[in-house]
Amino acid sequence: MDALVTTDELAERLGSPGLHLLDATWFGSLGAAGRDAAAEFADGHIPGAAYLDLGHLEQTAAEGEIPGIARHLGALGIDDAATIVLYDDSPYRTAARAWWLLKRFGVAASLLDGGIAKWRREEKPLQTGQGAPHRASRDVRYDGSRIRTKPDVLANLDTQDEQLLDARSASRFTGAELDPRGLPTGHIPGSFNLPYGQLFAPDGTWKRGEALREAFDASGVDLDRPIVTTCGSGITAAVLAFGLHLLGRDAALYDGSWTDWASDPATPKTTVTL
Repeated sequence: MDALVTTDELAERLGSPGLHLLDATWFGSLGAAGRDAAAEFADGHIPGAAYLDLGHLEQTAAEGEIPGIARHLGALGIDDAATIVLYDDSPYRTAARAWWLLKRFGVAASLLDGGIAKWRREEKPLQTGQGAPHRASRDVRYDGSRIRTKPDVLANLDTQDEQLLDARSASRFTGAELDPRGLPTGHIPGSFNLPYGQLFAPDGTWKRGEALREAFDASGVDLDRPIVTTCGSGITAAVLAFGLHLLGRDAALYDGSWTDWASDPATPKTTVTL
């Protein structure tokens, strides 16, 4: 299956053997106007979908517990032959974060282009309730080659081997806007800025081809050189990573991102006076 699946393509394949839909809606540590992802899933989701508790999956992954990841996926009915399609209804586009996290553990997945918002606009069918997926056995393997840590980023300030691309808004990147966690403002020295929302068309679908490439080009990064994506806490950095994946690039991700960097008084920070 392609990296992106259209709503029409998914509608035609609903109920197909081996197809597993996962609702990866998550609102992160800051929340989103008090919304409850699990409750919204129960109120209406794509038929046959299971709710992926991304917060729990994040915690399990952070603990480096490969058996725990396997159990989590197995409890959703996902076996080694599963075809996975992720979607969300989060302003942070958290299906991309789920994609990146699963990829880190050797699990391939596609994204529903436009998410459940587009599915609803097209008045496609919805299902209520929690669902009861069958349990399965799933093998996973850990690959940390595309994860960057603060020591990695500090070392890169000198070598400049990799480009840093920040997914936050321009005002947070420059330091004009206060950090929502109360941290110092600004960005990692030498970073480029590409607000993640610029990767989407007005209808919420992903830009493709030349339009997507132009969004990255406008940020100043060189697509032919290694890129590390970053953001506030590692969530929307995955949106940039998925966008680069659509362009055939395999980016790394600084998982701690600005929260990790700015929390350390010793790390250099750059602000921009406009």
